[in-house]
Amino acid sequence: MSKLWGGRFTKGTNKLVEEYTASIGFDKALAEEDVQGSLAHVTMLGKCGILPQNDVETIKNGLNKVLDKVRAGEIVFSVADEDIHMNIEKNLIEEIGPVGGKLHTGRSRNDQVATDMHLYLRNRVVELVALLHELQEALIGQAKDNVETIVPGYTHLQRAQPILFAHHLLAYVSMFRRDAERLTDSYKRINVLPLGAGALAGTTFPIDRHFVAEQLGFDSVYENSLDAVSDRDFIVEFLANAALVMTHLSRLSEELVLWSSTEFSFVELDDAFCTGSSIMPQKKNPDVPELVRGKTGRVYGNLIGLLTVLKSLPLAYNKDMQEDKEGMFDTVATLTGALQLFAPMISTMKVNKARMREAVNTDFSNATDIADFLVGKGLPFRQAHEVIGKTVLYCINEGKFLLDLTLEEFKQFSPLFDDQIYGVLQPEAVVNARNVYGGTATVQVQAAIERAEAALLAANEWVVQHGNAAQ
Repeated sequence: MSKLWGGRFTKGTNKLVEEYTASIGFDKALAEEDVQGSLAHVTMLGKCGILPQNDVETIKNGLNKVLDKVRAGEIVFSVADEDIHMNIEKNLIEEIGPVGGKLHTGRSRNDQVATDMHLYLRNRVVELVALLHELQEALIGQAKDNVETIVPGYTHLQRAQPILFAHHLLAYVSMFRRDAERLTDSYKRINVLPLGAGALAGTTFPIDRHFVAEQLGFDSVYENSLDAVSDRDFIVEFLANAALVMTHLSRLSEELVLWSSTEFSFVELDDAFCTGSSIMPQKKNPDVPELVRGKTGRVYGNLIGLLTVLKSLPLAYNKDMQEDKEGMFDTVATLTGALQLFAPMISTMKVNKARMREAVNTDFSNATDIADFLVGKGLPFRQAHEVIGKTVLYCINEGKFLLDLTLEEFKQFSPLFDDQIYGVLQPEAVVNARNVYGGTATVQVQAAIERAEAALLAANEWVVQHGNAAQ
């Protein structure tokens, strides 16, 4: 069959050009969105008297039959028909005859493809926010089980100060809450309708863009037709948000890899989320967090790739913009897969509380509290810092830890030491001394868990509302 746009041409497309420029290999993922947008468009054409109602009903019936075939996997997509729009239209014409050719009245593939991507990404954002909420819930669950579990806190990957393990996990809850908020905020820029912008300048037909927007659940329409067909900011913003989610997943992945090693032995991942070695039978490898850590790079690449495509494009549409989809689809798949695995992996993770406590008891992470103790006795902090540095060096040389020292040993570094120092140095005392908003004290962490649960409950209402709206 000839191209639907072939009237101006005297020869067929070179087969290599046809294969190189076709996008159906990946934009077939937009099939349902393409039909959804077409149903709203043709309904509007009937309402505005642009097409007779009997043609509108014939086209709508045909589109629904095509949609049924898409969902049943019965459509054979053809490279010769270039993209999802032409494939759907060709199947529609085969289903109902030449009247199917009237569907494209008052629109262009330029505003059509933009509409498809807005519809697609709108739904995916709601799904991803829901998955982020599930991960936060899993982290909060582990935090509630570990409100009394003390673990070394690190800076520079060196033991710094003891903290509650729950406090550590809640740091990721905060990160993923921001991620969800960014995606939620981006929804209002995704939920804008470009259809009706035509190829670049609008259309001569008396269409009603706001009616189409209402049918499709869009909050508004693009103000400028050039912007409508050339804007890919909403995809760039999604890719940037996704890259940041992957950054946070990768950081957590790195810690899971470290914590599950023999050297740390802080946690054990469930067997369902690990693999073994083909040659070393004792191995239990944390492949899921390792692969998430690795896949972060491809999401970064998708963001940089699209920014590079867009950076020198004149208005309005250019064929370069066909490169906007594969990275978007890949990022959605990569991020969705990672989040689907992370929540159950965190929920089933076993925490080795005894090993964490042993680590806290065999380090100098309570040293800062000795300095604070001396400051409370009137010694300037800089002098106290020097005193404790010498005390720690003495311990290292003697093979001792701070709680192993006698009071006489303490006093050789400062006469201000007294018996109270032993209470100050206990891990529970060190943790609970940080009793400030956002600190690691037990009372503060319990309050933070309550705030996190309340915030998550409120955020889930947005998912329910917008998930229903997208149906």
